[in-house]
Amino acid sequence: MDKFKSWYSKFMPYKHRTVKGFNITYGVVWNLMLIFFVIGLIAASFGGGLGAGYFASLVKDEPLRTYSSMKKDIYNYEETSQIYFSDSVYLGKLRADIERQEVKIDDISKHVKNAVIATEDEFFYEHDGVVPKAIMRALFQEVTNSSNRSGGSTLTQQLIKNQILTDEVSFDRKAKEILLALRLERFFEKEEILEAYLNVADLGRNASGRNIAGVQAAAQGIFGVDAKNLTLPQSAFIAGLPQSPFGYTPFTNRGEIKENLDAGTSRMKTVLKRMYAKGFISQKEYEEAATFDLRKSLAKAKPSSFEQYPWLTYEIEERATDIILTQLAEKDGHKLDELKKNKELYAEYKALADRNLRQNGYKIHTTIQKDIYDKMKTIAESYEYYGSDKTEVKVDKDTGKKIQVQEPVEVGAVLIENKTGKIISFVGGRNHKREQVNHATDTPRSNGSTMKPLLAYAPAMETGAIQPGSVLADVPLQIGEWNPKNFDGRFHGFTSARYALEKSYNIPAIKSYLKVIDQNPLNYLKKMGVTTISENDGGPATSIGGLTNGITVEENVNAFATFANEGKFIDAYLIEKIETKSGEVIYQHKSKAVDVFTPQTSYLTIDMMRDVIKQGTGTAAKNYLSFSADWAGKTGTSQEYKDIWFVGTNPNVSFGTWMGYDTPKSVEKDYKGMSYSRRNILLWSKLMNAAHEVNPGLIAPKETFKMPGGIVQKSYCALSGDLPSAMCQQAGLVATDLFNAKFVPTKTDDSLTSGKYVYVKDRAYQVPPSAPSEFVQQGVMLKKEILQKHNLSSFSDLKELLPNKTNWGNIVVTDGNQIRDNGSAPSQVSGVRISGGQLSWNMSGDSDVIGYRVYAAGNFSKNFRKVASIPASKSLSASIGGSPAAYYIAAVDVAGKESPASATVTSGSYQAQKPATKPADTQPKDPKPADPKPVDPKPKDPKPADPKPDPKPPEKPADNGEQTPPAEKPNG
Repeated sequence: MDKFKSWYSKFMPYKHRTVKGFNITYGVVWNLMLIFFVIGLIAASFGGGLGAGYFASLVKDEPLRTYSSMKKDIYNYEETSQIYFSDSVYLGKLRADIERQEVKIDDISKHVKNAVIATEDEFFYEHDGVVPKAIMRALFQEVTNSSNRSGGSTLTQQLIKNQILTDEVSFDRKAKEILLALRLERFFEKEEILEAYLNVADLGRNASGRNIAGVQAAAQGIFGVDAKNLTLPQSAFIAGLPQSPFGYTPFTNRGEIKENLDAGTSRMKTVLKRMYAKGFISQKEYEEAATFDLRKSLAKAKPSSFEQYPWLTYEIEERATDIILTQLAEKDGHKLDELKKNKELYAEYKALADRNLRQNGYKIHTTIQKDIYDKMKTIAESYEYYGSDKTEVKVDKDTGKKIQVQEPVEVGAVLIENKTGKIISFVGGRNHKREQVNHATDTPRSNGSTMKPLLAYAPAMETGAIQPGSVLADVPLQIGEWNPKNFDGRFHGFTSARYALEKSYNIPAIKSYLKVIDQNPLNYLKKMGVTTISENDGGPATSIGGLTNGITVEENVNAFATFANEGKFIDAYLIEKIETKSGEVIYQHKSKAVDVFTPQTSYLTIDMMRDVIKQGTGTAAKNYLSFSADWAGKTGTSQEYKDIWFVGTNPNVSFGTWMGYDTPKSVEKDYKGMSYSRRNILLWSKLMNAAHEVNPGLIAPKETFKMPGGIVQKSYCALSGDLPSAMCQQAGLVATDLFNAKFVPTKTDDSLTSGKYVYVKDRAYQVPPSAPSEFVQQGVMLKKEILQKHNLSSFSDLKELLPNKTNWGNIVVTDGNQIRDNGSAPSQVSGVRISGGQLSWNMSGDSDVIGYRVYAAGNFSKNFRKVASIPASKSLSASIGGSPAAYYIAAVDVAGKESPASATVTSGSYQAQKPATKPADTQPKDPKPADPKPVDPKPKDPKPADPKPDPKPPEKPADNGEQTPPAEKPNG
């Protein structure tokens, strides 16, 4: 105890000193810590304020976005528009830089969602849009200007970057991204954000080599399945693509599978590992998925709609773009006609409409019937009677040098439903890879004689200038320096409008057009949708196809449908409706009828065109078609056979084909034994037969064109188109046709008279009373005044006005003057001879000789007497048989004077007198000389033909050789 006390007494001083030292040290440390804390707090506050101020400065220009605006932005991803045949039959997708198809989150495999979260954003369901650690890392990298910057963005941030901001690498953009990500998380659920991300992510290429985005496009394009059916390894592969879409994609830009797929499969395994590490899959699932054979599961390349249907896809794009353009322009208060005058503004709206169409995922429904289109496409590509390729010199676009190319005969065809205007099908050409222009819709060409019903006849009938039975003189015609010709190079005299159209004569069509040319008949074409009319059109040549710019197949066929629609034009269309991806209809086609012709004019035109197919230039179609319908149509050929047409219409549809070279040049008149017209009609028929196989009810209606009220059947004189006179009936020239009741003829024909006439050198003349009756005939004669009726005052040969038809042979055409006596007797006839029982002689050189008398004397006689009178128009011969006789010929003039006897010729063993014999008392009395037998003039006068009521008996139809002069011909 004492020791303890001793120790304690010694220790206490040290204790006090130690405690005191500890207290001092503690105080110093505490104060230092307090000072450092305060300094740190001040520094932190300053740094935070500085950072906050810097952050604020970066986002000061970023607007405060509302829920609606952010929703619009994140869901405003490009989605490929889809196109459909009629009846919602899927066709394909429009061309786009990136193919994307929206899919709902519930229709996406859970493996895809888990794989993306495990790989791209493991804390997706915990964070509020950003991860602080990633923010600090980004701040540090920005301050230190690190070259090794990492991503670390959440899915929310990536969505912001893709849909609202840009790919710019800067802290400015990063700050805005953070701000917007935080705001986006306040407005949207996690599943909404994930769905949007999965629809916008870039995912490389599909099996056809096209760029794709969104999990649905990736699932279909890479593996050939929908997003909801993706397996675990497939999901892992797709989830790994965003890091390097084109590095990991298994396909090249040509749609070929890469030789080395290691990069993609390695990335897939990395994703699987992360999924396993995060507990999304079991070890067994991981091990099984890791053995996935990527190459074997890849989808096969599928041709795009543009590759399968290039002309159709492009046509849909063009027409749909125009529809969207119109809507956008009207929304901004612009009228389309005015907008087209401002090229720059129009181009701006065009580009906007094109982008709008390709990016908004529209569903575009068309009128095209797939099976008909497919069959027509096959036939057009395999048809073997187009003709030979021809050499053409062109300028190479790349080198600028002239090169020789082989141009084939091209084709364009359009099938339209009359009552609706639906384009059921079309043929754009033979090979889109060779020539991309659409020959059905975008290639105006001269339509030749298919213009005649549209412009030459229908407008004239509408105004009452002509009717089907109106007579038009097909004779030489001169308009300025232009002398139009018919395709056969001949003229056919008086012909009805109906018959002229049937045979496709040019001159009657021009004359019909000239009757209404001062009433601006081009307005009818404009009403029928023809958009290619120029200021230079409207002259006489236009009536037979001479348009400056030509006309497209679509517009030509569409115009013909006007007649089938009782004179109402319904514009052809191809786009039925356009829907948004949500099913909202933003465009629905509505047909509008335009009155062009009356039902009466339309029916009369149809009825005239029926004859074209029944017995005219289009008759070959009857033999080629495999079905029956009430068809009316028209053939057409432009100048020098550069364009070959045939357009037909029945109560349901109108269909037309064109053939020709892209660089206009003559089509072969004959190829493989077929004329140019028949080759085109055969193609037309094959295409129609194919359409009929698919839809017989549409192509071959049982009903016929119905005759409207206001049409009557009337007889008329085929010589003038007027009511038939007794003389017309006597001549057998009464015909019957249909008339618009408003324009039935009221005047009786006065073109004929009855009189006496003789023929001299194949020409008929009226004769004076002094003419010997034995040579004079009585009959129906054509008055010369007929020339004035047809404005033919300078045309002198009336005989050429008569068609080459049997029933027109009853008309006698005189020159209008009597044959005049020259005052002296005819000169002696020469060249009298007998050969083979035929007596013949030379024609008299006197102009007033109207006939010849044959005189004969029997054997053993010199007593000549007249045995025959031969008109000057007959053959200068007579059959005399073989009996012994002597003959001479005398010419007779119009005054009855006779020429001196010609030299005498004999036949058989003729003797002028009997030879000397025994004394008279022992001989019998001389017999009376036998009279020579009557002379039989050869050939005998033909018996007059019986009058026939039909002035146009069936003739073998021409093979459509009609030609059209070029548009540069004088416009009259």
